[in-house]
Amino acid sequence: MAWVTVLLACGHAAMGPGPGPGPGPGTPALQLVSDNLSSPVFVTAPPGDTARLFAVEQGGRIRVLHHDTLLATPFLNIARHISAGGERGLLSLAFHPGYAQNGRFYVYFTNPAGDIVIVRYLVTANPDVADSTSGDTVLAVAHRSESNHNGGLVVFGPDGKLYAGLGDGGGGGDPSGNGQNRHALLGKILRLDVDAGAPYAIPADNPFVGDTGARAEIWVCGVRNPWRFSFDRQTGDLYIGDVGQGAWEEVDVLAAGAPGGGNYGWNTMEGRHCYGASSCPTSGLVLPLLEYGHGEGCSVTGGYVSRDSAVPDLLGLYLYGDYCSGWVRSFRYAGAQATDPRDWPALAVSGGLSSFGEDARGRIYVTTLSGNLYRIVSQP
Repeated sequence: MAWVTVLLACGHAAMGPGPGPGPGPGTPALQLVSDNLSSPVFVTAPPGDTARLFAVEQGGRIRVLHHDTLLATPFLNIARHISAGGERGLLSLAFHPGYAQNGRFYVYFTNPAGDIVIVRYLVTANPDVADSTSGDTVLAVAHRSESNHNGGLVVFGPDGKLYAGLGDGGGGGDPSGNGQNRHALLGKILRLDVDAGAPYAIPADNPFVGDTGARAEIWVCGVRNPWRFSFDRQTGDLYIGDVGQGAWEEVDVLAAGAPGGGNYGWNTMEGRHCYGASSCPTSGLVLPLLEYGHGEGCSVTGGYVSRDSAVPDLLGLYLYGDYCSGWVRSFRYAGAQATDPRDWPALAVSGGLSSFGEDARGRIYVTTLSGNLYRIVSQP
């Protein structure tokens, strides 16, 4: 996600695979929640907390919105511990499933050296303020030669394990070969047990446990820059928005209950196409469920399957967007295929579609790097 460049190069458009639903009662729409955030890149909420929303600002702060009112005091400010700008910064936040009891949450950022770091923090007695001195590093991965392709997401899966998406290390075409190197953590989605071991343990059912040819933390490999991925809160299916190189963006789906270990192809393939070659070996590779070319956008922003009953038109649909063009589209995952593709012009944004988010009720949000936070609602 070359944010600085693409904001200048790409205009706002709403391009889709076909006509969306016409206007009418119950049409999905955007409701502005806040226009006073600084480069928001993620929003989430603690499990069961229906009063608050937490917005991650790329520069190093986490802000609290209480019943949609932005509090003046940040929940956490670690600006002095990070490097920010371009694709670097404070990139995501994950609350522990037992947060109400243990006060633990995890942040993903790039440190001043450019390395990828996941750190656990604790909340104070004031539920709107974290203890900035409580940081305990869970994982640090060197990422110093290039500033881009940092990945950026930590999230707890329905199994209670912490998943982290790491980019390939940057540079055009994965020059270090991390995507296909199972000894490297870059270019992978990892799965960690942060409730065992110090700072974490390897889940016994991770796909490469006992394999000397791979790091045991790996859940899937061969991804380029999995900026945003999510679990369907109803089915547990894993949706991965993997940012492409110069031609193709892709969305991958790993069905709930399926084993990890899949190789999603980068840098042998970009989307469903051989990368840098007229032909390539595809045996053993998992091809994307969906792709789109750079005539339609520049950088996929993965979203969520809507389970918000207050927006019935979107129920069961996976929403995703494009950072540059600002459009929002959907499909339904059925029979291992992307069905019912739609474009939602009323959900399109300008200013850089940096992320989708989900609150404790399952309502879906959209953030723009220009500072806006929207909730997807059903327009009367």
